[in-house]
Formats: sequence, structure tokens, C-alpha cells
Amino acid sequence: MQLNITAKGVAVPPNLMHFAERKLSKLTRLLRDIDAVDITCSRERQWRVVEMVISANGLLVRGQDRATDLQSALESLVDKLERQVKKSRSKLIERYRQAPETREAWAEEPAETPEFEPTVVRTKRFPVKPMNPEEAAAQMELLGHDFYVFTNAETEQVNVLYRRKDGHYGLIEPEY
Repeated sequence: MQLNITAKGVAVPPNLMHFAERKLSKLTRLLRDIDAVDITCSRERQWRVVEMVISANGLLVRGQDRATDLQSALESLVDKLERQVKKSRSKLIERYRQAPETREAWAEEPAETPEFEPTVVRTKRFPVKPMNPEEAAAQMELLGHDFYVFTNAETEQVNVLYRRKDGHYGLIEPEY
């Protein structure tokens, strides 16, 4: 397991790596073969924010938590992620444990139509101009949108730029 800790505007205590490894051992029981864990520590006013992305067998688990110090934020985040993984696993197990008769009965029964069924009500087409992410951010601000789809001039691939909760931008780059 590769553990990466990144700090943004906050001092990371030297024992945080060992503390994180010890806390993550709880998750290794639920997620076998954890490839990488990326931990980002930052500061928002009086809060210390810890964001964690776990990559295990192609599965990505992400969570974020905040507290007055990094260790308690990390501890509560690991607990939160543990509950999240347990809930997800129990749903999968329940789905596959159903008797074959039940699965067949579900397939034969007509599905109940919900009161509201989302549908595509509008399709928008626009020319895609190659630009760098900075230009895309400026264009997004001019339009007043929370995201912007563009062709990255450097990679020549379609990218999505979006505004994060903290006011910064995020960039989605597809991998083929």
C-alpha cells in the first residue's frame, strides 16, 4: 500500500504517517489489496480538513472530514469510510444472496413507475475550441457556470473543469 500525504497550508505532524497507517489497518480488513491512499490535509478557518482517496482493485473510495486537529479529523474520516465500505459491501452481498427464484420473479414483475422519472429535456450543442485550463476557467466565470467542458490544447482530449466547494477548481481528465 502506497500512502501519500499532501499538506496545503497546514503543518503535518511527523507522527501522522504512522497514525494513518494504524487507522487504515481497519480498512484493510474490508478492502483487500489497497493500491494507494492519497491523504490531503488543508485548513479552512479554524478547521483542519482531511480528504482521503483510496484506490483498491479499481475501486475508488473518497471521503472528507474536518475537526480542530488533523488526527481527530483523520480518525473520524477513517470511521466514516469504514461505514461507507461496509454499507456498500452489504448491499452487494444482499443482491447476490437472493435466491434465483426471487431474481427471476423480479425480472418478470413489471417495475413500478415512480412519480417522477428523470428524462433528458434539453440537448445543447456547442463548438469545442482547444484551450488550456486557465482559459477554460476564465470562460466558465464569464458564463457563470459551475462546470465547463472543453478540449485541452495540451492533451487534445475532452476535459471538464468544475468549481469545488472550497472555491478552487477541479479538472477531470479521462484515461483511455
